[in-house]
Amino acid sequence: MLSLSSELPAPDMRLYQGREEIFDPCRRKWVALTPEEWVRQRLIQQFTIELLIPTSLISVEKEIELNGLRKRYDLLVFDRDGMPWLMAECKSADIPLGATVMEQLLRYHIRIPTTYLVISNGMETRCWQKSTDGLTACASWPSLGK
Repeated sequence: MLSLSSELPAPDMRLYQGREEIFDPCRRKWVALTPEEWVRQRLIQQFTIELLIPTSLISVEKEIELNGLRKRYDLLVFDRDGMPWLMAECKSADIPLGATVMEQLLRYHIRIPTTYLVISNGMETRCWQKSTDGLTACASWPSLGK
């Protein structure tokens, strides 16, 4: 199991027209602050501040078609060649990271294969590396390299 860095600064937040919002640096806009969005933004911070991944390589909540249904992945990180590298599924802290969450991510992974898969609820974060032998749990955060 991985952890989100405790050294990360608090994301920018504001109260706007009666609702709490958080600034998403990847989408470059303010979005509603939901428990799931908080986790998504903490992962984005982990990627950009700790792993030094540029926001330009991170795609947030984009729609994909899967078996005729419209779905949205949470985070997709591209490598420096523009190929999908890591996909993450975010859940609020009250949702346990069980088989259901992993199955959801694996369904999205069918449509967009990546080398790394991450699930997080902010309290727990798990990462796997895909290989020809299957999935291997990561003991540390993967590095995108230069």
